[in-house]
Amino acid sequence: MMNTTCYRLVVCEKPSVARSIAAVLGAGRREDGFLSGGGYLVSWCFGHLAELSDADAYDEKYGKWRREDLPILPKSWQYTVARDKQKQMNTLRALMHREDVCEVINACDAGREGELIFRTAYNLNNCRKRVQRLWISSMEDAALLDGFDNLRDGAEYDNLYASALCRSKADWLVGINATRLFSVMYHRTLNVGRVVSPTLALLVQREAEINAFQPESFYTVHLDFDGFSAAGGRMKEQAEAERLAGDCNSKTAAVTSVVQTEKAEKAPALYDLTTLQRDANRLLGYTAQQTLDYLQSLYEKKLCTYPRTDSRYLTDDMEGGVNALALCCAGICGTEPPAAVCSGQVCSSKKVSDHHAVVPTMAAGETDLEALPAGEREILRLVSRQVLMAVSAPFVYLETEARLDCGGNAFSAKGKTVVQPGWKAYADAELTDKALPELSEGQFLPVSSCEVKEGKTTPPKHFTEDTLLSAMETAGKEDMPEDAERKGLGTPATRAAVIEKLVATGFAERRKAKKSVRLVPTEAGVSLITVLPEQLQSPLLTAEWEHRLKEIECGELGADEFLAGIRDMVAALVRDAAPVDGAEVLFPSGRPVVGKCPRCGAQVTESKNGYFCERRSCKFGLWRDNRFLAAKKLSLTKKMVSSLLTQGRAYASGVYSEKTGKTYDAFIVLEDDGARSSYKLDFTK
Repeated sequence: MMNTTCYRLVVCEKPSVARSIAAVLGAGRREDGFLSGGGYLVSWCFGHLAELSDADAYDEKYGKWRREDLPILPKSWQYTVARDKQKQMNTLRALMHREDVCEVINACDAGREGELIFRTAYNLNNCRKRVQRLWISSMEDAALLDGFDNLRDGAEYDNLYASALCRSKADWLVGINATRLFSVMYHRTLNVGRVVSPTLALLVQREAEINAFQPESFYTVHLDFDGFSAAGGRMKEQAEAERLAGDCNSKTAAVTSVVQTEKAEKAPALYDLTTLQRDANRLLGYTAQQTLDYLQSLYEKKLCTYPRTDSRYLTDDMEGGVNALALCCAGICGTEPPAAVCSGQVCSSKKVSDHHAVVPTMAAGETDLEALPAGEREILRLVSRQVLMAVSAPFVYLETEARLDCGGNAFSAKGKTVVQPGWKAYADAELTDKALPELSEGQFLPVSSCEVKEGKTTPPKHFTEDTLLSAMETAGKEDMPEDAERKGLGTPATRAAVIEKLVATGFAERRKAKKSVRLVPTEAGVSLITVLPEQLQSPLLTAEWEHRLKEIECGELGADEFLAGIRDMVAALVRDAAPVDGAEVLFPSGRPVVGKCPRCGAQVTESKNGYFCERRSCKFGLWRDNRFLAAKKLSLTKKMVSSLLTQGRAYASGVYSEKTGKTYDAFIVLEDDGARSSYKLDFTK
């Protein structure tokens, strides 16, 4: 009898998401590598099940790093499945080819990388079945059910996949070739990347600015009155300031003008991933990666919406639910919602790209917050507080500026009176009035005291994770078209990983300061940026890439055209790159030093095969494997080499004679003509 059962295969990005989706779909039966039930088979990837193969997969010769083998430009791309992921890949292959599976649903994360993860597994398994796309911003049961009721044709995301694949291939081309090129040139593993390198350049440039900064003193005169003080302008000379203070001491100042202005600061927007990471670093001390990890966990627990977003608004159709959202957030924060919720100011479909801003789900308001891990709880409260601020009225205050004259010299004082706390009622800073007393034009006030205060100009501040994320977001912005949809270094989803890679590879480090953790380049990081061409350390390259990848995503640019440009760039880089003079100082080998090179004076160091000059342009070397010495049954020792380099000869005992078969003592003399080195024996004492 013919089997009429038809299953829908759901492929998720990771097991935890698969379990959540399976529970909603009624697929509760556990199988080997998937769940089943309710007409569904729910399986998963482990992130990227397959990734672009290393260079040596294309040719065995690429197992060794040689400049003459560059550039490596694959004509057809190969993929490798990690050993610990092969079983799950086989499971997906079997499921995709089951006769009772009628269609496949891509339920990987709704973004560029999620599309790449699914399509790679789908294509490598040679599946040709119909694909539908689950595109959701929340893991709540209602959102999941609505998403499955409104599945989209997978073909709608072909351009998104093309963009993701181009990004992956382009990163491979630049990373593989540039890393090998500069590592071979400088005899040290130097990880070079499209986003990593310009991010490191930001750190190095900032450190250079700090080191070059020369503080300058300045002086200001402060007049104290009954209830307030006024300050004069900056002066370069202390004597001039002291003279002014003397002229004003115990004198009377005239109020020349009093201006009151009502000012308003509108509420901040909701969080996208980057602004949340910045605030979490500034307020809670979390790294960008920690924040993303906490947020991802909250998303999978159905307590917040999709984390990897670059939007700070909700869509217009969500406006009706903003009041309930504000009430939910107030409960999470243990406070009251705004008296008037300004829902319209957080909704704008025009400002939403793939996903709306990060907000808590309604389920978060019913969860036991104390049962959550501390990091997740703090992030959830931070996101909730941002919602309360975003839907609040503006912060309104009255600013008073008074100008005074004392002995023909101008002074000023400012005061602030809060009219409406608005969104600042939920901010982390306390609101305090610093109002001026009642003043009127023409009023005369006695100066009760006079003081000269010294100040110093301050250098640029070290980057923290907060400020580096901001710099990454805006890097290269001035060189991009105004209408460019994506600017800066990387994407909100990748910036945390970039920072972590810099730290992991030893090019940057975190240093604790009094109130923050600084991100600073290491010596190796500074050296790498010193030798990299401007093209690879400029944010313009990656900013252009992100712009063009967005064009591919929108169907405005062909993938082949984009990759052809990357291939040409890589080929030109390999062809034109030349070592920087004196780079041996930047990248010392760390090997034992045995003496000075007789040709150029640089250090000669010991390595596995012998003793060689560290200056790359110099070819001087003394090999352990030497016919002359081998015939004499001598081994080249560090002590012998040190003597050869300092005195030109070294004493050797037990020198073997091939003619007589006897041994004797002699001096080994080093002869070097600038091109070749050789030895001879000297029997004089």
